Amino acid sequence: MPDTIDRLTPSHYEPVRLPPQVAALASVPDTLRPGSPAKVGILDLEFALVDGCTELVGRYQKAPLHLMRPLWIDPNLPGMAFTYIMATGGGIAQADRYRLDFHCGEDTEVHITTQAATKVYRMELDYATQLVHITAEPGAYVEYLPDQLIPFAEARLYQRTLVTLAPGATVVLGEIIASGRVGRGERHAYQVVATDLRVQRPDGALLALDTIRLEPDKDGAEHDRPGAGVLGPGVFAGRDYAATLYVLTDRKPAGEIADALHEALTDHPVLHGASTLPNDCGAWIRILADDAITAKAAHRAAWDRVRRLLTGHPAPDLRKA
Repeated sequence: MPDTIDRLTPSHYEPVRLPPQVAALASVPDTLRPGSPAKVGILDLEFALVDGCTELVGRYQKAPLHLMRPLWIDPNLPGMAFTYIMATGGGIAQADRYRLDFHCGEDTEVHITTQAATKVYRMELDYATQLVHITAEPGAYVEYLPDQLIPFAEARLYQRTLVTLAPGATVVLGEIIASGRVGRGERHAYQVVATDLRVQRPDGALLALDTIRLEPDKDGAEHDRPGAGVLGPGVFAGRDYAATLYVLTDRKPAGEIADALHEALTDHPVLHGASTLPNDCGAWIRILADDAITAKAAHRAAWDRVRRLLTGHPAPDLRKA
């Protein structure tokens, strides 16, 4: 892990570019500004294979982001390091800037998740961003499966994920986005949730891109109900949860992975579609569900099926507080 990085300069934690929907919301908060203490969360982790076991060999953390020490809890893959990310602030607030870097060395086995769902709080001024950088060296097997993202009313979030995938490496990447605090009857009341995913080779060659832009029609002028602007086909289609699992690998043919993802959900009461990714870099599936339990069960089923295909072992049960 380079010691020359100045992680507390804006050029490190601010996005290079913002979607216009988010950039238009930029302003100077009358509370804590970007860069203030507790507004910049940094997590920089480096994993390496040590005597056949994956170890955390480098760490930099800055509140509100921190982590538990790695655990080795899967008897089928005893060398895999399980790491739980935590946020002391309880969620993402206006003007927060988060950056997470995970460098997974050759032949490492790493599972990264969050302790609980990520809440994105109400924002009156400015916006929040989260940058995630995952680097997987040859032979690495990496799972990044955070719990669901819950945008509160008036939330404004941009999230960018960059995966640098070496030939021979595998990254299983998942996300679940809720329509809001459904238990409170709050659906699509956020202002904007925008996400970008870029998958590239170490030399920068592009493998795949995926973009999500959720910007509800607040007044429901066209559809006679709030939030209808993100409820159409290909977005939420009237459901409350949208989940995605990306399987980035050359361990198996892309078509075989896509078929396995589809077959995993044939008995689940969800809408879903699976297909191969460009440049034969893997496959992906998107899932639409009516409730969190169904969404999580379907997402786990897809993860379990892929894990069995790629490693020969089932997904473990993870206990969370």
